[in-house]
Amino acid sequence: MTEIPGCSEYAQIILNAPDAILFSDPKGIIRLWNSGAEHIFGYSASEAIGQSLDIIIPERLRQRHWEGYFRVMETGESHYGKYDLLSVPALCKDNSQISCAFSIIMLRDEGGAPCGIASIMRDGSKTREREQQLKGRIAELEAQLEG
Repeated sequence: MTEIPGCSEYAQIILNAPDAILFSDPKGIIRLWNSGAEHIFGYSASEAIGQSLDIIIPERLRQRHWEGYFRVMETGESHYGKYDLLSVPALCKDNSQISCAFSIIMLRDEGGAPCGIASIMRDGSKTREREQQLKGRIAELEAQLEG
């Protein structure tokens, strides 16, 4: 772990985690981008912070994402629980697409109103690819048994 002078253990864990840890404000602007996010998505923190989450959301999914995001910011309620593991496609700086497994954490201000969402994300592309290969192999074997 990289030692960061004057930085708490909690901050060091967040900043140095191998998983992407990011935080976006109520408007969906990135305010925290750790080294794991830099590695996974290819954007440095200075490139990502201050940008819309659109930099990692495939265009075909943006409308649905923003409808849900702003609904959560307005109501403070999400369909997803604290322990739900979600999976979505995500964009990298080089325009490649990866499969991300992630969880979300709603952050609230002193009055309990939503003030943003933190996400902990992992590149699940290799796992997803392996699952697809296994499903294909199972289908082949089933077809052989039936044939």
